[in-house]
Amino acid sequence: MLSWKRLGVAAGLLLVLFIAACGADDEESSDTEGTGDNDAADEGATDGGSLELVYVEWDTEVASTHVIGHVLEEQGFDVTVTPLDNAVMWEAVANGEADAMVAAWLPGTHEAQYAEYGDQVDELGVNLEGAAIGLVVPEYMDVDSIADLSDEAGQTITGIEPGAGVVAASEQTLEDYANMEDWEVATSSSGAMATELGTAIDNEEEIVVTGWSPHWKFASYDLKYLEDPEGTFGEAETIETMAREGLADDMPEAYSILENFYWESDAMEEVMLEINEGASPEDAAAAWVEENQDIVNEWIE
Repeated sequence: MLSWKRLGVAAGLLLVLFIAACGADDEESSDTEGTGDNDAADEGATDGGSLELVYVEWDTEVASTHVIGHVLEEQGFDVTVTPLDNAVMWEAVANGEADAMVAAWLPGTHEAQYAEYGDQVDELGVNLEGAAIGLVVPEYMDVDSIADLSDEAGQTITGIEPGAGVVAASEQTLEDYANMEDWEVATSSSGAMATELGTAIDNEEEIVVTGWSPHWKFASYDLKYLEDPEGTFGEAETIETMAREGLADDMPEAYSILENFYWESDAMEEVMLEINEGASPEDAAAAWVEENQDIVNEWIE
């Protein structure tokens, strides 16, 4: 490009007049140009640009992904949230096709996925503690332990998606417990499982489902986990945040927000229940963020 010093006085005056005429709008436009992923990677670049969050379509992850996605949008990011199959979610972050997820259940539920992809992602830490999985039944059922099951619910465990950790653990109970030898795990989806649970409760019928918490069903129905004396379902779990390698350099502000993301089970259940009662995930997330700015401020500091 030619140096302005070579243009002469006349051209310099024209340049001054042109800049003055452009006004604040053009200055703002200039300030916001080049905030895409490639420019954000440059040293000292303004953060921003496009960000894709992936999640498995469980009620917990629908809630958490839309909440953190909304917060990131408020900070100027163009956020896309994409539901994927459990294994594909991990693979997408590991190979850089997606930027992050807040949906890693560890150490048990996603044990297989972590073993395969854990060394290919950045671990940003726990975003929720005290998560649990197990077999769940209505309170009115006269059974309290997996070891006490006999012929309830047609000897069927109503499961969610094939490949989910809670489904694998449920299938393992058929081997770990002698009384479960003739049982089967019927896989479907988290939504179908919840529908069948609600129908059974409305009719006060027996049902055994793959369960996890936090989940809105515990706020809507009187439920209980069956005791697990063999320890097939493991101890309490955490839900953790994972990002693609390089995100910290490309989008340091987004990385920091994701790293700071942490909330409690009752907060997550508020969002889940709102969605279950008819709100869209986007509206439920926006409402929660608006009402809980004190918590959100800790994430964006």
